[in-house]
Amino acid sequence: MLLITGAVNYVDRVALSIANPLVRADLHLSVAEMGVLLSVFLWTYALCQLPVGGMIDRLGPRWLLGIGVILWSLAQVAVGFVGTMGQFVWTRVFLGIGESPQFPLGARVVRNWYNIRDRGVPTGIFNSASTLGPAIAPPLLTALMIGLGWRWMFIVIGLAGLVLGLVWFMIYRDPSEQGLDAEEQHYLLDGEDKSVGQTVSFAEWRHLFAFRTTWGMIFGNFGSGYMIWLYAAWLPGYLEIQRHMTIAHTGIVAAIPYVFGFLGSLFGGWVCDRLVRGGFSPINSRKLPVIIGMIGMAAFTVLAAITPSNTGAVMCITAAMFLGNMSGATIWALAVVAAPAKGVGSLGGMQNFGGFLGGALAPMVTGFIVQITHSFVPALVLAAVVGVGSALVYLIVVQRPVDISEGMPAQLANAD
Repeated sequence: MLLITGAVNYVDRVALSIANPLVRADLHLSVAEMGVLLSVFLWTYALCQLPVGGMIDRLGPRWLLGIGVILWSLAQVAVGFVGTMGQFVWTRVFLGIGESPQFPLGARVVRNWYNIRDRGVPTGIFNSASTLGPAIAPPLLTALMIGLGWRWMFIVIGLAGLVLGLVWFMIYRDPSEQGLDAEEQHYLLDGEDKSVGQTVSFAEWRHLFAFRTTWGMIFGNFGSGYMIWLYAAWLPGYLEIQRHMTIAHTGIVAAIPYVFGFLGSLFGGWVCDRLVRGGFSPINSRKLPVIIGMIGMAAFTVLAAITPSNTGAVMCITAAMFLGNMSGATIWALAVVAAPAKGVGSLGGMQNFGGFLGGALAPMVTGFIVQITHSFVPALVLAAVVGVGSALVYLIVVQRPVDISEGMPAQLANAD
């Protein structure tokens, strides 16, 4: 269910990238204005990550994701009726609010349902939605857009999301609601810290900012979000503007990197568990693929920028997406092992705030660079530099798990 809701989440958020040329023509927007419009969702999503993490740990996954899916789906339906850029901006704001619980909540669900030794693969599976969605979006949405128009494309996917939100409400339950037997309880709790199942207080949420690991995860994920969202927001536009491909051709070609990104996400989760079983600490088993993936994505992004061949550029972008999503899956796996059990949603939300702060800047900065230079090359090189810098942050700053009781008076831990 996390994979399915996450895939629809990403189909909805990248729909504007697919409809980019037709929306720009219909609403008479410049490339820079489109960059701003693409970034509105990301700014909203990023700012929501801080409060939503605490809400997940206090309210639980079932209600928060169910309401979120319905809200973001209604926002998509509303896009079909916009007439101005201002109206479009508001639909993107509510899309960002509704989608914000998805991935921190996924980390909490994995923490709830899997033992610490087995969390890499399920984390890779739910995180692979971030590439499964963009992989199926270009051909699917291009077909809807050509057949029905871009407005009906948004309405159709919004209606599908409303159905999905109701299904999540009916299906998902926490372990505490399932009547698990003693053996199942032992599996979940073996090796777990004693705070599992407890609720994080506001004082404890604030105290997470006192740890260097928290700040390392925030600033480290900044570069990953920047690189991922440069492609998520501008890949169809890049192929049409820089590589002179048609809309129909772009609908097929833009899906290829995300198919391999999906595989990279699954591979990243598998690698984490293999490294843990091979003797690496939980933190280092996550850091190593994160750093390798981010540096590899940066290298292939530069190669994509400088190669004259369209085929070569698509191959480089495909490799970049494989490595970037290998890194992305392990970034979420890192949140699961770095956070105290009751603070997974909170720390995951903080980390995701950093990623989407970078993600929010990428479409806007890229739009302005392209408008000024008439080329995507400087924008791609800048993204690579940001990615390498953030990989170094993970290497140097993130060293050990967060012990939420460290340096916190006992009376404050239970103060809401």
